Amino acid sequence: MTELRLILGDQLNPNHSWFRQRSDHVVYVMLELQQETQYVRHHAQKIIAVFAAMREFARQLRLQGHRVRYVQLDDPSNRGALTANLDALIAYYQAVTFCWQLPDEWRLDEQLKRWSATCAVETITVDSEHFFCERHAVSDFFGQRKSWRMEHFYHEMRRREQVLMRPDGMPEGGEWNYDAENRKPWKGEPAPPGDRRPVHDHTALWNTLTGLDVPSFGEPHAGDFRWPLDRKEALELLECFVRDDLLHFGHWQDAMHTDSWYLFHSLISFALNTKMLSPREVVTRVQVAWQNGEVPLASAEGFIRQVLGWREYVRGVYWAKMPDYRDNNFFNHQRPLPAWFWNANTKMNCVAQTIGQSLERAYAHHIQRLMIVGNFALLAGLAPAEVHEWYLGIYIDAFEWVELPNTLGMSQFTDGGLLASKPYVSSAAYINKMSNYCSQCQYNPRERTGENACPFNALYWHFFIQNQSRLGHNPRLSMVYHQIKKFSPQEHEDILQYAQKLLIHIEKL
Repeated sequence: MTELRLILGDQLNPNHSWFRQRSDHVVYVMLELQQETQYVRHHAQKIIAVFAAMREFARQLRLQGHRVRYVQLDDPSNRGALTANLDALIAYYQAVTFCWQLPDEWRLDEQLKRWSATCAVETITVDSEHFFCERHAVSDFFGQRKSWRMEHFYHEMRRREQVLMRPDGMPEGGEWNYDAENRKPWKGEPAPPGDRRPVHDHTALWNTLTGLDVPSFGEPHAGDFRWPLDRKEALELLECFVRDDLLHFGHWQDAMHTDSWYLFHSLISFALNTKMLSPREVVTRVQVAWQNGEVPLASAEGFIRQVLGWREYVRGVYWAKMPDYRDNNFFNHQRPLPAWFWNANTKMNCVAQTIGQSLERAYAHHIQRLMIVGNFALLAGLAPAEVHEWYLGIYIDAFEWVELPNTLGMSQFTDGGLLASKPYVSSAAYINKMSNYCSQCQYNPRERTGENACPFNALYWHFFIQNQSRLGHNPRLSMVYHQIKKFSPQEHEDILQYAQKLLIHIEKL
């Protein structure tokens, strides 16, 4: 009477209720799948991290006395596709029941649902026991509203979970959001911490992957691999962040600087998105640090907003709007990604730094992703589907449920305003304020047109001029269009012509 239980590569939660009891009748199935290495091209570190973490999780389950069937990518019995492997394993074990935790990606959820409809044995689904909310909590909250603002949902979550709340029902400090205090450029002080991530050697795994011609890009750093791969390492990294970095996180969470690629960010997103950590314990730990007087309220709230608010919110948007959401293209942008998205060979220093870091580290923080790469992609009219696949592939923490709404809704405004109240774009002025990138760039952030002008400037104004019929009525953009009205006819024409020249020669920027 064998029961098989599937554990996916982002379901590495040792505290799941499945594991409270051991049974000789239960076999946990973990699969390294060719299909998961091919649906999009992934960063080398992402592939190594997922497979290495899966292998470590299987090892620990076995140490606890659980039965585990782990099928490596190069195992002769591996059929490559998920359902082909499941059919073979059900037959091999003569299983009578097959169980799985609900996937977080629509693609896998649909694949398993279609397969289970014709499966010869009983199938059972259980919750992953990870998120604060059910899949459809966000859509239930917003209902038929035309715009779904995260801030409203965030307030509800704070109330429901009693996070940073006073007994009278008001938020601690009297404000829900301290984002205005979290926008300081970093000038070199205070000094950022050293890299406290663990060190691993996964040369053998990388050799296996290359031997199988698994498609990838970016630097593998297999012999000096620096991402947490189990819960113990993830907890240690969380503790380092709360103890040493959270104090400064709030002020400088939006800052960018060539002297530090992560500044005061936690670097726990991979561990969190693979469920080594739970969002509840992360939020609780940060709240306790504030209650103990270890960190200012603005820092604690800013971090909690990302986990309790934004993370839960984008997951809800994803499940409410898929699969149609991925095909949205409000501006009908079609331009392919320039080749320098894959090698960082661009003269725009901010873009070269961010893409170069992403290729080297498989990581960039949220402002680099949104206001450098995403900003340029939207201003230049790059095809959103290609932008989405690039983001999904390059970042170690990018799983579709969290990446797709961030990229398409927040960054590329493909839904026309459901998720974001306006396109998140800027000229060079914002980049120059929040980073030191411009000081080391051959382009001048203060010039709109001309050979030395920063491309972000002309493309910014070109974007709003070209999309006035779509955006001109947006009250949050009234200042932008008021400024455009002040342009002389010659300035207007110069901007359009120079922007068109930039787009024609985009590969050479």
